Amino acid sequence: MNVIIIGAGIMGTTFATLAKELAPELDITLLERLDGAGAGNSWVFNNAGTGHEANCELNYTPVDEEVISVEKALKIHAQFNVAKQFWAYLIEKGAIKDPKSFINQTKHCTIVSETAIDELRLRFREMSAHHFFEQMRYSEDFDEIKRWIPYTMEERPRDQKMAATVIETGTDVNFGALTQQMAEYAVNDLGVKIEYGTHVKRVHRSPSGSWLVETERQGVATRYKADVLFVGAGGGAFPILKKSHLPFAKRFSGFPVGGRFLRAPISADQADQYRAKTYGKAKVGAPPMSVPHLDLRVADGQYYLLFGPFASFKPVLERGRGFLDYLRSMRLHDIPGLLNVAIEHFPLVKYLVSETFKGEKSMFEELDSFAPGLSKKFDWKPVEAGQRVQIIKDGDLQMGTEVLVSRDKTYGTLLGASPGASVSPEVMLRCLEQLLPSIFEKEEARKKKAKIFPEDDLAALINHPDRYREIRDAVNARLGINKQAAE
Repeated sequence: MNVIIIGAGIMGTTFATLAKELAPELDITLLERLDGAGAGNSWVFNNAGTGHEANCELNYTPVDEEVISVEKALKIHAQFNVAKQFWAYLIEKGAIKDPKSFINQTKHCTIVSETAIDELRLRFREMSAHHFFEQMRYSEDFDEIKRWIPYTMEERPRDQKMAATVIETGTDVNFGALTQQMAEYAVNDLGVKIEYGTHVKRVHRSPSGSWLVETERQGVATRYKADVLFVGAGGGAFPILKKSHLPFAKRFSGFPVGGRFLRAPISADQADQYRAKTYGKAKVGAPPMSVPHLDLRVADGQYYLLFGPFASFKPVLERGRGFLDYLRSMRLHDIPGLLNVAIEHFPLVKYLVSETFKGEKSMFEELDSFAPGLSKKFDWKPVEAGQRVQIIKDGDLQMGTEVLVSRDKTYGTLLGASPGASVSPEVMLRCLEQLLPSIFEKEEARKKKAKIFPEDDLAALINHPDRYREIRDAVNARLGINKQAAE
C-alpha cells in the first residue's frame, strides 16, 4: 500500500515512524515544504516545549461556580504518558542515542496572586487526590515558593500574597530535535522516503479512487499518487482539506494566531537555580495558548529562559507563507463562521489585535509583573513563535485538536493546536487505528504495538493506580526522569 504524508513535523514524522514499525510492508513518502524535518512549528523556539501533562496549566482545569473540572487534565496526562512510552521505545531501539538530546527533567509549577489563590487551592485539592498528581505539592509560604522558583520571587515584596504548586517530574521537550532524530531513523532504518523543499499545491481524487498530490519543487511540477493520504501540515492542512472536496471539509476553517516570546541565554549555573516551567493565570479574553509562563529551555546543550507568549492576530497559515495564501485558502462558506467568531469572541479578537502592536517596553513590563526585576537580570530579546491555526467548526471556535478521517478511510488529517506535540504519539496511534485499521488485524502488528505501548488504554491509566505507576516509573527511568534527583 502506498501512503503519502504531507508535513514532516512532529505529527507527520511520528505517523510515518509508527506506521512503519507496525507495518513494514507499507510504502511511505513524506512531502515537506521546508528543508528539514521539524523545522516548522516543531522547531525548539517555535513552541514552549512543555511536556504537557496538565501539571501546571490552569486552562486544563476550568472552574465553573466553584466547581473544578479535571477530566481534560486527566486525559492529557494519560496521553502524555502514552507518548513517553513511544519515546522510551525509540531509545531502547537506538533510534535516539541520548534522551537528554530532546527531553530534560524540569519542574512544572503554577503561581498565582491573591485573587486566584482560592482557585489554585481548589485545583490542588482535587488534582492531588488522583494518582496522576499525587506528587504535587502546594504552598503559600514565600520562602518555600522562592526555593522552588527563585526568579519569580527574588525581588517580589514579601507582603505580596502568592500561592504555588510544584511537580518535580515535569519535562522540557525539544520537539525539533526529537523530530529530526525520528526522521533520520525512519529514513535510514525503516525505509521511509522524505522529499524536502516540496510544496503541495493541490490534492484531488483520480477516477480510480486514489489520491493525486500535485507538488512543486524548485519550479518543477511533480505528481505523487497515494492509496492513503495523511495531512499533518499544521496550518497548511486547512487549504489542503478544502481542495480535497470531501463532504466534511465545509464544516471547518482556520483561525490563525501568531505569537512572540522574550528569550534570554543563561549559564548552566543559572539554569541550576531555576530548573522549572512556571505557568500563571491568563488575562481575561486571552486564548489558552497565551497563558503567561517562564520556562527553562534546553537546546543543543545551551540553556535559555523563555517568557511569553505574546499572542497576535497574524493572518497567515504558516511562517514563511503570506497573507494571500490565507485568502486563497478561504471559501465563501467560511465567511459566516469567521463573522460568527468575530462577534461571539469579540474580546478575544480585541485582545489579539492589541497584543499585535505591543512593543518591547510593554513586554518587559509583563515580564516584571510575572517575575519582578527579571527584565534587568538577563539579556532578553523578542523572538517570533510558531504560527498556530485554531479550528472553526460549524461556526464555533475550538481550542483543541481534531483528527478527521474520510468515510472510505483513504484521507486523514489533523487540525488545530494544543496540547499538540506533547501527545503526538497517542494521537497518531488513534489516527492509524482509524485510517489503516487493517494493520491491526495482523497478530504481528498487535504484538509490536504491545511492545511499543505497554499500556495505551487511557482508561486503564486513569482508573488503575498500580498499573499507571508501573508504566510511569519504568518509562521515566529510561527517559532519565528521576523524582529523587529533582529534589
